[in-house]
Amino acid sequence: MTNSHRQGTLFIISAPSGAGKTSLVKELLKSLDGIVVSVSHTTRTQRPGEVDGRDYVFVSQEDFGEMVAEAAFLEHARVFDNHYGTAKATVEAALQQGKDVILEIDWQGARQIRGLMPACQTIFVLPPSRDSLELRLSGRGQDDLETIRRRMADAISEMSHYGEYDYLIINDVFDQALDELRAVVLASRLKMFHQSNAQHALIEGLLG
Repeated sequence: MTNSHRQGTLFIISAPSGAGKTSLVKELLKSLDGIVVSVSHTTRTQRPGEVDGRDYVFVSQEDFGEMVAEAAFLEHARVFDNHYGTAKATVEAALQQGKDVILEIDWQGARQIRGLMPACQTIFVLPPSRDSLELRLSGRGQDDLETIRRRMADAISEMSHYGEYDYLIINDVFDQALDELRAVVLASRLKMFHQSNAQHALIEGLLG
């Protein structure tokens, strides 16, 4: 439940491709109120079934470049031939409304944002084993062996930065990993800074 006196918390969630991060976040949103996922801006082409503003905010290379020049992004990166970025105004507006905000970004983006917003909470999700990760990456059945090898190499590189995060969740049993992710968010909401502001009237009544 959101409260007008409560400033939202920014949660950064990172994981290698195939670790199940997106599925965890999707289920988390179903089970908790007052939490949203930040929608990234991207220059890549909109794919069939994607909705502008829900999946991504699709912009031109020129518009993206202007936003970079105006320092409108908390973080941005180039992935292959496309650019992705997290708009500062969108995140700050949601936090001021008392909503918790989730960013699903890689370790480089997390490092950029941690420097700008040190109060953010960072969570890393790992698979239970390298074999299970390779199985998940190859189980999609859409890619050749070389692509899978490259994805495994990228995943290992991403995983090597797990130690930079506040929390570590192993996604072995999905429901358990979901409970752990929910626990991080709920514990953050109970921190003294948030609770003393949100429950100010109650506390005054108890002490008055």
